[in-house]
Amino acid sequence: MDILPAIDLLAGKCVRLVQGHYDRVIEYERDPVEVANDFRQAGATWLHVVDLQGARCGELQNLDALKRLAATGARIEFGGGVRTEDAIRAALDAGAERVLIGTRALEDWAWFETVVHEPKFLNKVSLGLDARLGKLATHGWTIETERTAVELAEEVAAWPLATICYTDIGRDGMLLGPNIEAIRALASVSGVPVVAAGGVTDLEDVRRLAQLNLEGVVIGRAFYEKTLELKDVLEVAYAGDEGR
Repeated sequence: MDILPAIDLLAGKCVRLVQGHYDRVIEYERDPVEVANDFRQAGATWLHVVDLQGARCGELQNLDALKRLAATGARIEFGGGVRTEDAIRAALDAGAERVLIGTRALEDWAWFETVVHEPKFLNKVSLGLDARLGKLATHGWTIETERTAVELAEEVAAWPLATICYTDIGRDGMLLGPNIEAIRALASVSGVPVVAAGGVTDLEDVRRLAQLNLEGVVIGRAFYEKTLELKDVLEVAYAGDEGR
């Protein structure tokens, strides 16, 4: 199970949104590249990078920051404002290894299915499923839909997606622990590797998630506020994995 430290970008700074609310921003006064280098030195191979401005306005806003982060040598899962094929290409060209699409996927499912199956994007596109109280949300978590993550996971089970990245918005940035039951329900029906995000607070959370056969787990605020140390998390995540 990979551990993906989160770097959320807003006006070029590292921030966290509490429960996805843009009016509840926690700023961390450090350059994102310095943060990325610290994560790399502690053993991280992946970073989960989100362009929060892009997610809200629908266009990429932090490509320069993405390029700088990719230059650290980290493998990057990138999302936020990716709503066209040009945006996918731009993110990949800037150094992302896989690109998250959430809003456009839910709004234009036929387009998303076509993109996922294009040879140039095979296994490079991830489906971002962000849920609040079980219902998926779009446009930077500002608009709720009536669809559920499990429904969509079942529909894409045989698609050549890189991952499904599932975020529980209600737990995100709250340090309340992950929604284990929701993640288990999603992973149990998904034929696509699942990355889970939202609420990881302590090592017991990591141990519980490691039992769900996940591809990875995104952790943000717990690292920034030192309730967790990355080296300790990696030991738990990789326990028993002879390939690490």
